[in-house]
Amino acid sequence: MSAQVVTADQEWVDGVPRIPVGDWISDGFDWFRDHLGDFFDSLADVIESSVDGLTNLLVAPAPLLLAAVMALIAWLLKDWKLGIGSFLGLAAVIGMDQWDNAMATLSLVLFATLVALVIGVPLGILAARSDRFSRAIRPVMDLMQTMPAFVWLVPVVTLFSIGAAPALVATVIFALPPGVRLTELGIRQVDAEVVEAGHAFGATPRQILGEVQLPLALPTVMAGVNQVIMLALSMAVIAGLVGGGGLGSAVTTSISRLDVGLGFEAGLSVVVLAIYLDRVTAAAGQRERRPGSVRALLQRRRDAVPEKEGANA
Repeated sequence: MSAQVVTADQEWVDGVPRIPVGDWISDGFDWFRDHLGDFFDSLADVIESSVDGLTNLLVAPAPLLLAAVMALIAWLLKDWKLGIGSFLGLAAVIGMDQWDNAMATLSLVLFATLVALVIGVPLGILAARSDRFSRAIRPVMDLMQTMPAFVWLVPVVTLFSIGAAPALVATVIFALPPGVRLTELGIRQVDAEVVEAGHAFGATPRQILGEVQLPLALPTVMAGVNQVIMLALSMAVIAGLVGGGGLGSAVTTSISRLDVGLGFEAGLSVVVLAIYLDRVTAAAGQRERRPGSVRALLQRRRDAVPEKEGANA
């Protein structure tokens, strides 16, 4: 039996009532564009200027100098091996003449990651404190995370036209869920006895959150930051299709011209950025908190309890 052709005016499709989801969504975005067009245009201008400003800041120094600074950061956060490897990888990006594109992509990724974390971490904290809120946002996170990446490009272009603004918004949408999920997971995994001990020692709820729960949840939260950065980087490349610029634009150009060499140069530059950001964020998540925190105080109190009991015995 041949497949039935579906038209817009059909009420039934193979015995199932037709649900015009696409029409509803299109009408909704048309309404937003008609009534809030000036707002989205102003927001696009702010995003464009912010991303361009960060890009200009990154490309202002000599490429080798900035590569050395980035390598030094990696060295300080982990070890000399990562520092030297980072410098060699970034020098290769310079040698492939992809440095400006790489910095444009890095600025978009950093800006999108910042926005995603500013939104995602508080949402994760709220979700960890409220089961009702967690259940409410879970389907939204599922939708944002499982929707094909290319689909998000269509509505953002409808609202923001072509440029860095739709690229940034689509990147934030695609990269946000891991920040929310892993922040919630990390806080929920904190030992309840440690939290109770903090209350017993007179810590305020803000101190409990900032000096007990978040430090103990830091490895999980940093894993979320790492995932946000990786997803932002992958989406930033895809966003080259809508004028996002950077390495994504180079990849898009290589596809349109069937230029294998340019495609591999841009792709290898993405690999270098991905490895650098992954290793640096992972190393940052492993660094210990300062010893004077409430968390350290609680740990010293807990360690002193067995010693005191042994002395009394």
